Amino acid sequence: MSDLLAALSRAVEGAPALALGASLVWGVLSIVLSPCHLASIPLIVGFIDEQGRSTTRHAFVLSLLFGTGILITIALIGAITAALGRLMGDVGPWGTHLTVTIMLIVGLHLLGAIPLNLRGADASGFSRRGLLAAFILGLVFGIALGPCTFAYMAPMLAVTFRTSAETPLYGVALLLAYGIGHCGIIVAAGTSTELVHKWLHWTEASRGAVVLKSVCGVLVILGALYLLWGAL
Repeated sequence: MSDLLAALSRAVEGAPALALGASLVWGVLSIVLSPCHLASIPLIVGFIDEQGRSTTRHAFVLSLLFGTGILITIALIGAITAALGRLMGDVGPWGTHLTVTIMLIVGLHLLGAIPLNLRGADASGFSRRGLLAAFILGLVFGIALGPCTFAYMAPMLAVTFRTSAETPLYGVALLLAYGIGHCGIIVAAGTSTELVHKWLHWTEASRGAVVLKSVCGVLVILGALYLLWGAL
């Protein structure tokens, strides 16, 4: 695995086409290989399962909003911490504690221990149900991912800083490719949740759906505890 990461680091600094592909793959690996990022998968899967009967398109939009919220927060944190002269992405312990608290609440809700409305005000249909909640959840979750994310983004950032004076669009393209890879895994996981529901003919009260939500709740809580342990 270390050889793969080293090869990707070199590829990011290579020819533009190769660098863009490497940035995309790096974005995918930033989810798959990072325990703190992996927590986003059960979080969005459990969130979508909580919405009840829905459509694949609605699940896709919810996942996209969640992933977009994460990327927006990461971008803002990176810009602010860099401007302040701090380690890029370092928001201090308060940011992690806020995220851990919210993840614990959501995890306990998915386990049925805490009543919580994650569906939004429009309960008559699912065209807008949960959209704002998904976006806000992504924004909050992105806070704790700062140090993890920027550690993975170091190769792209190095190339971006070197080329920004001459070809700023190329640097933006590298970061965009990383974001697509990173967000794509989240969107795929969330969208597949509704596909599985349709394929197995699950409803919100189906045993399989209840078990899935409970498993996601446990995983979200474990992810919160991992983030907390890493902050100690």
